[in-house]
Amino acid sequence: MRTVCVHASVTYHILIEKGSLSQSGPYAAQVFRPGSKAAIVTDDTVASLYLETVKRSFEAAGFTVPVFIFPHGEDSKSREVLFQLYDFLIEQEVTRSDFLVALGGGVVGDLAGFAAATYLRGIPFMQIPTTFLAAVDSSVGGKTAINIPAGKNLIGAFHQPSLVVCDTETFRTLPPETFADGVAETIKYGLIASKSLFEEMEQGHIEEKIDDIVTQCVSIKRDIVEQDEQDKGLRMILNYGHTLGHAIEKVTNHSVTHGHGVAMGMLLIARLGEKMGFHSPELTQRMERCIASYGLPTHYDGSVAELGESVLHDKKRSGSIIRLIVVKNIGEAEICPLDVDKFIEQLSEVQ
Repeated sequence: MRTVCVHASVTYHILIEKGSLSQSGPYAAQVFRPGSKAAIVTDDTVASLYLETVKRSFEAAGFTVPVFIFPHGEDSKSREVLFQLYDFLIEQEVTRSDFLVALGGGVVGDLAGFAAATYLRGIPFMQIPTTFLAAVDSSVGGKTAINIPAGKNLIGAFHQPSLVVCDTETFRTLPPETFADGVAETIKYGLIASKSLFEEMEQGHIEEKIDDIVTQCVSIKRDIVEQDEQDKGLRMILNYGHTLGHAIEKVTNHSVTHGHGVAMGMLLIARLGEKMGFHSPELTQRMERCIASYGLPTHYDGSVAELGESVLHDKKRSGSIIRLIVVKNIGEAEICPLDVDKFIEQLSEVQ
């Protein structure tokens, strides 16, 4: 087993081990109150694959296990489903001495995490990510949110999990395009913080060393979150490619998935950075080859001008200034303040 410890407002461990789903109950028993309720939140896809294994493990560890299942997909990360979850928690008499279990990908983790942050003014929760993307990114660091029509993740809270259990065997059931979503985020980690990780991604065959890849990613995120938990400075570099990635998701009504949007967003920003003299054309070309080698998109076919309105709602915007994340050298990211209108104008020239 690989273990990463996070020291944020809550200290917790990330346990990375093949086959750990069946041990998730005993692991939870080391952290949460014995005999409490472990309310599992999951979607219908994940439930058909892993719910019974996890539920049995929690019950064997002495927990009572109510289950809330919602339809899979980004559209469920909504006010409507959130309030259905609140109603469920009230009906099940879940209290502050109980906890939620987010079993699934990023949508499940964000929704369950935000419910945990706000229900009864906050109760503990545990993350069990079942996608590569959730394992390397959204299950760690305490960002929780739902979407509203104006944009993605605009309503949210910082609420750290008390435990993360990652069973990388679950990645084997992912469709190739869903696995590639996690690849995009992993490439991002290499670009912003680890040249050696990026070089590993360039070499391919990452399935053979997936536990180590996940450990590297969450260790990078841990180091950043411990310095800037509330996303006021350094943590912004984790959003490399996300300003435009989220905008692409929104304007396509989420037909473009998160990782695919981030892949396009990173390359749009790289081309803009090249145009503005932040880095050489060779860096952009190297990024494009790596991203393309995993079947991820390298160009956005829609109108870049259409992305402008979403950029105006970006969380890194302050007044007329947006803090743009750029990579000047592989493994090194910087935060560059830029006038929003100038950003949108220059972006339209690099599509």
